[in-house]
Amino acid sequence: MDFTPTREQRAAAGLAGEIFGDRSTPERLTALGTDADTALWKTLSQAGLPGSVTETGLLGLVLLLEEAGRTTAQVPLAATCAYGVLAVAAHGSPEQRARLLPDLTGGALVATGAFGTGEPPAVRATRAAGPTAHMTGTVPVVPWLTCADLVLVPDADRELWLLRTDAPGVAVTPVATTAPWSAGRLDLTDAPAERLGAAPDPVGPGPYGDVLACARIAHAGLQAGVCAGALARAVAHTAERHQFGKPLDAHQAVLVRAADAHLDTEAIRVTAYEAAWRRDAGRGAAPHALTAAWWAAEAGTRVVHAVQHLHGGLGADLGHPVHRHFLWGRQLATDLGSGAQLLEELGQLLTDDGEEAA
Repeated sequence: MDFTPTREQRAAAGLAGEIFGDRSTPERLTALGTDADTALWKTLSQAGLPGSVTETGLLGLVLLLEEAGRTTAQVPLAATCAYGVLAVAAHGSPEQRARLLPDLTGGALVATGAFGTGEPPAVRATRAAGPTAHMTGTVPVVPWLTCADLVLVPDADRELWLLRTDAPGVAVTPVATTAPWSAGRLDLTDAPAERLGAAPDPVGPGPYGDVLACARIAHAGLQAGVCAGALARAVAHTAERHQFGKPLDAHQAVLVRAADAHLDTEAIRVTAYEAAWRRDAGRGAAPHALTAAWWAAEAGTRVVHAVQHLHGGLGADLGHPVHRHFLWGRQLATDLGSGAQLLEELGQLLTDDGEEAA
């Protein structure tokens, strides 16, 4: 097993780090408020970064998202790539790939997914002739929905459907969430949709399971970046801040707290890398995706809380950059399932596999 990033993956991540470092500054994020950074998204698209994941795979996307998380960049990179680029590339029909991928990889189409907390939403699909349907139902919160052009929606049978946000019968209402992800409520009333690829295989997780696993792994990579960025701020703060005549990082309790946060961050990173590598290699990544997501939820929460505490009173300042990391970390910890839910899913998966082996 070797999930060391390739030269191409490292190059894409290095370019992403430069762009995010230059463009996603605390001052710019403050000016944006809760809006998506459309100018930064255009820059990323012109640099070819959303399209690069067709070559660098899910691990390449995880590396890009790690850089995005360091600066809490407000761009729909995770959503567009997980629910758009990778989903269409892996499960779309030849016609869908030819029609949608150029715009998804070029940044002309922003995609997202209505996957809730990892369970299919209460959406009903009424089939028509061929791979089309009309969908009715509501998804209370969909990240990046207000800036999306395309939504991937699973129905109660876990079939995946593509909808345009400007289609008749589709209503989008902005919703405030913990992190400023341009989220919205999706209301569907007999809205036209097309199935993503062929009908799902009744045996195995199928497209739904693969896309959900990809999204969870991608979010784990994003959480690794959020935690790494937060921890870097804590290191700088405790080195510069003095108390009783010496810097805060001279105190053993501070060092131990920061060291624990570092180990948690590394655990999130390595489990995300392994899960992404296994998915790219076709080795089966279902339990590894849940493991990475669990670390992102549980350890991610510990890290952002620890970093906020290490900042003392500044950590409670809503305008301080570290507070943004706290909000993102909390959002990522529950966005596709809480730690308890993920652990339950993992236990059920391992139990089912054990019964089949017996």
